[in-house]
Amino acid sequence: MQTIIDTATQVGGFTTLLNALQAASLTETLRGPGPFTVFAPTDAAFKLLRMGTLNGLLKDIPKLKALLLYHIAAGTLAAKDVRAGDLKTLEGSSIAVKVRGAVVTLNTAKITKADIAATNGIIHVIDHVLIPPDAKLAAVA
Repeated sequence: MQTIIDTATQVGGFTTLLNALQAASLTETLRGPGPFTVFAPTDAAFKLLRMGTLNGLLKDIPKLKALLLYHIAAGTLAAKDVRAGDLKTLEGSSIAVKVRGAVVTLNTAKITKADIAATNGIIHVIDHVLIPPDAKLAAVA
């Protein structure tokens, strides 16, 4: 088994996320001991952002870092342990979690694949990029 970064690289479909983590200097953090739960938007999820948003974030590292930390929670939270309510992120804000049968949503994003294990945590694949509630991202809607 590998770290979250190496696992995401091996699984594929996370090139944009991995590049953003590198730009925000978070790669080594997610190679560290953790444990972390990462809600990982796919490349397709990043394409759903308004045009120019990602490029704007890549030029504003503090905002990029806040956005990425909003996708990470401390500890290992397996799908079977996900409960409805608020989930605190490393960014400092909470994600609204809803559970309806087998469907889990985080704000408006759905978990499309759960429980990708890594040595320092777990990855859950999501279909939209999560936007922190206080984010001032003019191009994001």
